[in-house]
Amino acid sequence: MIVNISDYGDMGDKKFIEYSVSGLSEMQLDYLKTNLNEDIVVKDDVLTLTMHFSDELYPFQSDVAKIRLDDFIAREEIEMTVFLSSFLEDM
Repeated sequence: MIVNISDYGDMGDKKFIEYSVSGLSEMQLDYLKTNLNEDIVVKDDVLTLTMHFSDELYPFQSDVAKIRLDDFIAREEIEMTVFLSSFLEDM
């Protein structure tokens, strides 16, 4: 599984992060589409998952995140990989 952040920012009064997830089997894609409560689109075997955040929980809001954005993006990608992996263990 490969997780990349493909977009992030403001959407109305909420913040969002859009993750692109590739390398999943069809069964895993179906499981995630059925069991995750987030905005999900699957196109060409790539799952796009959009997470919405309040200002307080948005991971890129701090001054440090603005200075070291690449580090924060990498950390978010790792955290989503771990979350999805643990979620898929319940299949």
